[in-house]
Amino acid sequence: MKSLSILATATLTSAAVLWDGRLNDLESAEDLNKWSWATPVGPYQYYIHGNGPVTEYVEFSPEHKNPNDTASAQGVKITLTDTAYWNGQNMRRTELIPETDAAIASGKVWYHFSISRSATNRPSQAREHQIAFFENHFTELKYGGSGTAADSLRWQVSGQDKWAIAFGDDVWHNIAYEIDFAGGSVGLWHSTGAEPLQEVVAPMSVGASSNGADWHVGVLELPNGNADADEDLFFSGVYIENGAITTDVSGP
Repeated sequence: MKSLSILATATLTSAAVLWDGRLNDLESAEDLNKWSWATPVGPYQYYIHGNGPVTEYVEFSPEHKNPNDTASAQGVKITLTDTAYWNGQNMRRTELIPETDAAIASGKVWYHFSISRSATNRPSQAREHQIAFFENHFTELKYGGSGTAADSLRWQVSGQDKWAIAFGDDVWHNIAYEIDFAGGSVGLWHSTGAEPLQEVVAPMSVGASSNGADWHVGVLELPNGNADADEDLFFSGVYIENGAITTDVSGP
């Protein structure tokens, strides 16, 4: 019995949080303004957004988190408005990037987050949304776009759909990207609400690469010629771990 107890303890403690973006140490979105290239403070880099105040695009609140996630004090509402154009681009963007020197792009790691929407300011199904993506787009979530009939949240690997699920209003989708940067593979874990994460796509070969500062927590929306309308997405429980996956939605 003693050996079983030791094994159980080792299993429970084998996961390690490399970077924590769960907003427990930030009071409000205005705290993001403390970050700059000269003073890289806080858990997030905040530079990809429109020219309005931070409160136009980002809002922290306990109301914005997955209520089943007891480890997170707050979630974040990410908003696209008619000013959410960054650096002269024609794409609306509001994105946060991890600020860390940890080895989040090395070995085998799990990128965790939960995502939801509401009926208010629902993202347009007619426009393509790139969500929680890397610069080279080796893996990401997608929503909407030309020719996309289904109201689905889609997981892509190298631009190809590998899994999809009905998005739905007021449903929390818990996501983990299983990324092996050393072995060159990516898999997907998913659940909804309070349910523990389960593997839904086994790891598949991919050119997994990152410089550790190019995972975009937020959304990039491609234009389609229609007038802009405000759109909201909600994120909760954002963190990166290695060692072993934590399947509880409250995290380690």
